[in-house]
Amino acid sequence: MNQPVAGGSWLVTGARGMLGRAVLAALDASRVPALAAGRAELDLTDRASVHAYVMAHRPAVVVNCAAWTAVDDAESREPEALAVNGTGAGLLAEACAAAGSLLLHMSTDYVFGGDDGTLPYAEDAPPGPRSAYGRTKLAGELAVRAALPDTGYVVRTAWLYGAGGKNFVATMLRLERERETLDVVNDQWGQPTWAADLAGQLVLLGRAALVGAAPAGVYHGTSGGRTTWCAFAREIFRLAGADPDRVRPTTSAAYPTVAHRPAHSVLGHDRWRAAGIDPIRDWRTALAAALPGLNVSV
Repeated sequence: MNQPVAGGSWLVTGARGMLGRAVLAALDASRVPALAAGRAELDLTDRASVHAYVMAHRPAVVVNCAAWTAVDDAESREPEALAVNGTGAGLLAEACAAAGSLLLHMSTDYVFGGDDGTLPYAEDAPPGPRSAYGRTKLAGELAVRAALPDTGYVVRTAWLYGAGGKNFVATMLRLERERETLDVVNDQWGQPTWAADLAGQLVLLGRAALVGAAPAGVYHGTSGGRTTWCAFAREIFRLAGADPDRVRPTTSAAYPTVAHRPAHSVLGHDRWRAAGIDPIRDWRTALAAALPGLNVSV
C-alpha cells in the first residue's frame, strides 16, 4: 500500500452537510488544500465510482462525513441506510487502502445502547446498538477498521449542532421566538458538540495521523461535560437573552419516537491524549462561542 503524504490534499465527503462544510472551513483556515465531494460527485453505494474517484485524486486524508442520518426512517428502511452507513463506508475504506489514503470516518453514540449506567463510554467499550441507525453505523465502523487496520480512524460524535443544518440549537432559537413555553425531555444525557469544534479536532487528528503520532482506531469527538436536552435548551435560552424557566422538564415517555434514543450518551475521551491532542472543550464554553453566529443564521 502507498504511504499517505503529509503535505497532500484532503477529500471531504458529504461536503454539503453541516459537518462537511465545517470541516472544509477548518481546512481552509489551516491552509490545507481540500476537495469537496457531495453525493453528485461521489455516490458511496457505487463501488466502481468510489474506487475510480479516490484513485483519480489520491488524497492524503479522506474525511467521511457522508451518512444516512434519518434515525427514525432507518427503522423501516434499514437496507437503504446500511448501503450508505455500512457498505458504503466499507467501499470507501477499500478505495483508501488502494490509494494509500488515511480515512477519518464519522460515527455516532448510537452504536451504544445508552441504557447501562452513568459512566462515560470508553472508546473500547463493547457496542450494543438498539436502533437500525446504530446497527448500520456500527457496520461501517467494522468495515473501516477491517480494511484499514493501520490507517483507519473512527470518530464518534453526538448531539451535533452548527451553522447550515437542522439541529437542536437552531430549533430552540426558533421556538423561543414562537412559543411562550417549551417542554423538553430531561431524562436523556449527552454532550452537545459544536460542528466547528469537531471539525478542528478532525484536522488535528488527520495531521497527527499523517506523521505517525496518532494511533489508528476509535476516538470520541464530543464536547467535555454532560447535560440533558432540557438543561441544554435552558442554556440556549439564557445565552440568547431569554428566560430559561420558559423551558420546562418532561420525560422521554411524553415524546415517543420510532427509533430508540439512548438515555445515556456520554462518551469518554482518553484516546486523544495518546495522540498528543487535547479533547474538545466543555460544551458550555463552546455554546457561548457558537451562539452569536448561529442566532443570526436562523
